[in-house]
Amino acid sequence: MRKRTVIFRPTEIAGAYLIEMEQIEDERGFFARTFCTKEFDHAGLNSRITQCSLSFNEKRGTLRGMHYQAAPHRETKVVRCTRGAIFDVLIDLRRESVTCGDWMSLELSADNRRMVYVPEGVAHGFQTLMDGAEVFYQMSELFEPGSAFGVRWDDPAFGIAWPLQPTRLSQKDLSYPLYSFE
Repeated sequence: MRKRTVIFRPTEIAGAYLIEMEQIEDERGFFARTFCTKEFDHAGLNSRITQCSLSFNEKRGTLRGMHYQAAPHRETKVVRCTRGAIFDVLIDLRRESVTCGDWMSLELSADNRRMVYVPEGVAHGFQTLMDGAEVFYQMSELFEPGSAFGVRWDDPAFGIAWPLQPTRLSQKDLSYPLYSFE
């Protein structure tokens, strides 16, 4: 059996995974696979990618989130920080999930090269830990403005412990209502 080169580690949010790469090193540096349809499918994850996006964030403390797309355009995301470092956050909003209402965080950085798989129905956001952070997204669905929603980054229902006082937030992110589980 062929060895897996993309490593999927379950997280505390059901269906979300930390993704690490197996690095093949030599005198030049290393080579690593960051995505493989067969390996995603073998792990039972959505391997469809229809859109990729890049977020550049000028200042440390910038906060983006917490975003998701609702049905019929629910999406999975694979998120990676390609420059700098971010405090990445997921909130499980799936009513049928055993982890509904839970949140988790992890640090993604250009140095650790880790990625996170965000399943459908899970809100995603991050805060930059240094100036000039870039975040690369791979999404399973095209962006659909009518299905784009969010929950407040400071909603007491979740109590996210952000590492920094936010320095920059969009008006849209500030306008999201508090979340209701009813």
